[in-house]
Amino acid sequence: MSSVAQSAAQSVVQSVDWLAIAPPTVAALVGLAVLVADLFIGDNRKALLGWISVAGLAASALLLLPLLDGDRSTFCLTGSTDVCSYTADRFTLVIQFLVLGGALLAALLSVTALKDADRGLPEGEYWFLLLSSAAGAALLPASRDLATLIVALEVASLPAFALVGIRHGDRKSSEAALKFFLSSVTATAVSLMGISFVYASTGTLHLTEIADRIQHVDPQLHTLTQAGVVLTLIGFAFKTAAVPFHFWVPDTYVGAPLPIAAYLSVVGKAVGFSGLILVTVVAFPSYADVWGPALAALAALTMTVGNVGALRQQATRAYSAVRLLAWSSVGQAGYLLVPIAAAAYSDDAQKSIGSTVAYALMYAAVNLGAFAVAALVARTKPLNRVSDYRGLYATRPLAALVLGFFLLCLAGLPPGIIGLFAKVTVFSAAVDAGLGWLAVIMAFNVVIALYYYLQWTALLFRAPEGAEEHHRAPAPLTAAIALTAVLGVVLSGAPQLVLRFAGTGLF
Repeated sequence: MSSVAQSAAQSVVQSVDWLAIAPPTVAALVGLAVLVADLFIGDNRKALLGWISVAGLAASALLLLPLLDGDRSTFCLTGSTDVCSYTADRFTLVIQFLVLGGALLAALLSVTALKDADRGLPEGEYWFLLLSSAAGAALLPASRDLATLIVALEVASLPAFALVGIRHGDRKSSEAALKFFLSSVTATAVSLMGISFVYASTGTLHLTEIADRIQHVDPQLHTLTQAGVVLTLIGFAFKTAAVPFHFWVPDTYVGAPLPIAAYLSVVGKAVGFSGLILVTVVAFPSYADVWGPALAALAALTMTVGNVGALRQQATRAYSAVRLLAWSSVGQAGYLLVPIAAAAYSDDAQKSIGSTVAYALMYAAVNLGAFAVAALVARTKPLNRVSDYRGLYATRPLAALVLGFFLLCLAGLPPGIIGLFAKVTVFSAAVDAGLGWLAVIMAFNVVIALYYYLQWTALLFRAPEGAEEHHRAPAPLTAAIALTAVLGVVLSGAPQLVLRFAGTGLF
């Protein structure tokens, strides 16, 4: 080979920063290892696969620590270190911590759920799918080009379809998986069309290059570019369960195994919101006049429809606790959208994004905790109706106190200080951006949410109806409840651990 050819070959060979990509890579490799190990492990030792998965997710989260010393990028364009496909910056690490931590807690819930399952759930496939989805979710916040962004989105979503419908022969599970699949496929198709329009206009897929070139698009392509921006945003709005793209959420959460519903409520949202932040603030800042008003309207609709939907559940005596949490999560998605919309009007967009991240961290901790207590109640009350929580304090005082604390955090009331501060941070982001009308709608929705959160909390301390069964909680389930409770209490005692993200830039 000539020296010229050798030089050309070397110029396209990239050095990979393995430490930067370690967190999602380890999760993916452990998933593959679990799938292979499932072929050789007997049925009486399948529980080992769950603990390997828990250890793999814990290792992935720990690998974030060496990345705290500074930003790292890899898979960069030849001759340019500023245009890369993967960047491990502060924003990436915070979202990866949320994703991997959420997946770890969902895995702890799953260890108990798989052991208690009255139907033989395929454990090897279950853990492989959960780890694969977590790997895709951890990859997404680090993605800095639209192709990697969509691939990460699908790697996170496709295994989730199968996890929702993994209970063979269960009609609700199959219906939930179908609704989730159809909505997600539609979102992906819309996003891909939007991305193709953006690429046609700018000639690049890298977010930073799009931000630069989109300001100088040929006037004849201006309409095409606007359509591309709008369609890309619509696709991610599906993923965040923003209204009117929320219709799949209640049935999917109810039909899925409870640990998967918990996983989707936190990790699924983190995937959608981190993608939305990247395409708006990083790729399309010059089109803030397009996506700003759209996201503000979506935020108002989403929080209102979600909270009213949760309120309407109480019209039925036997309404499901999981369905109530599903509608609540739609309302919470509206709050999360507020600072992203405010970024379009603010002089400090990164501060607004920090408010969304701070709120997401609070929501992840307490919502996973609420699902963990719901999993505990479901062991003796499979229907998991809200009425089944009546008198929980009489039989499980610690569980009742912890659930009450989580519900007060979600409502934004003391002693759930972190929930109160997180809501104030989001409210301030709207006011500072001049979106007073959106702040008023948010305040109205907080009042609506108080009613159903407080009603559920009060039910925990009422006299139980008849004798109640009491079973010892399994260690993994106890660990999940304890971890989320400690995290919620620590954050309420030292809210600056989370709220500092609202005052500084993340990129």
